Amino acid sequence: MKRVERKIYYDRVTGNVLVNTGEHFGYVRETTQEEDFATYRALAGRVPETIGCLQLDYGQYAQDFAECNGYRVNPETLKLEFSYSDPGKTEPTEPVYRKPLSVKVDELKASDIENKQAIAELTMMIAAPMGGDGR
Repeated sequence: MKRVERKIYYDRVTGNVLVNTGEHFGYVRETTQEEDFATYRALAGRVPETIGCLQLDYGQYAQDFAECNGYRVNPETLKLEFSYSDPGKTEPTEPVYRKPLSVKVDELKASDIENKQAIAELTMMIAAPMGGDGR
């Protein structure tokens, strides 16, 4: 069985997503960009140089796609950004795009590990006897 990764086609100027091809699994084949331009109405007739394409790993950002209420490509960084609904808000608000929460969680976990290591090192330094003569 073959896996075909998700491709995100976006407007290079605005970062607005034009096509999300989705992920496919099974007896599938990967399409070329030329085939995608011929297949997807949002791409047909567009000048290919004005369109960018991000190809994601299979399963990449799966939870972010499931939980977001919008996404785009930041035209400056060329990174995918997501917007998430605020459960405390009852009125619709303008989307606020930020790095994927899955990436933020990974960064926080790494920072937490670094902090714990630094605390352990400080604790060992404080607990170690001062000087070599036992005073």
